[in-house]
Amino acid sequence: MNAAKLKEEIKTKYGEAARQISSGGSSSCCAPSCCDGDAKSASTDVVASNLYEQAQKSELPAEAVLASLGCGNPTALAQLNPGEIVLDLGSGGGIDVLLSARRVGASGKAYGLDMTDDMLALARENQRKSGLSNVEFLKGEIEHIPLPDASMDVVISNCVINLSADKDRVLAEAFRVLCPGGRFAVSDIVVRGDVPADLRRNIELWVGCVGGALEESEYRQKLANAGFEAIDLEPTRIYQAADAAELLTDSGFDSDAVARHVDGKFMSAFVRARKPEKQERT
Repeated sequence: MNAAKLKEEIKTKYGEAARQISSGGSSSCCAPSCCDGDAKSASTDVVASNLYEQAQKSELPAEAVLASLGCGNPTALAQLNPGEIVLDLGSGGGIDVLLSARRVGASGKAYGLDMTDDMLALARENQRKSGLSNVEFLKGEIEHIPLPDASMDVVISNCVINLSADKDRVLAEAFRVLCPGGRFAVSDIVVRGDVPADLRRNIELWVGCVGGALEESEYRQKLANAGFEAIDLEPTRIYQAADAAELLTDSGFDSDAVARHVDGKFMSAFVRARKPEKQERT
């Protein structure tokens, strides 16, 4: 798959989603129908539904909640402490950045990184409405993080790394910007076992968070290759045949037939790892 074409397709789809939300609509990009005229709301999408507790949502602007296009809730699973500096890769409308900012408090800071102008505009407006000052949204690509080495305590992400055509580069960059002992804590779509090759070649499913998913053992290996240790992958939602059929709607596949072959193989997962502490000089 051509990486440049994929990146432009992702920008287009997520830009449309941001504009739809800004104009008072709703959308979900973790579905094949992302951003089309019949896009389902985040509350009904099989991947993006029921990820945040009402208490969390009540703290945030409505547009930040509507722009929740992920597959998990990394802020609920990551142990964020007061004073820490957090980076969200592919921050979208900013929901996880704003929640992180509340967790780390005034002595900490939360950064969001996104490559889509419309999403950045939406996120910054959501920050303004939230009243949080310990937040900064940056424009850039997750393969080329515009932050210094060893500057972050935690790197989070919500169903974005699977969209990249160069995941090794993303993980290497996450490792670079983390401080020694820093934590990698992301929600992502992960595959267990083999899936039909055509699914991985279908750009609509890639943009919809499914086609670009790594196989579980491959994800672990890529994290190890980047230098991470204490690697753990915890399933948070396993998709069954009925879920798969819904995910494959409008993809060009016979959704019922393919769903039987992917039953239980796609899952949302919380992926944890840690950058090693500095070695003592001898």
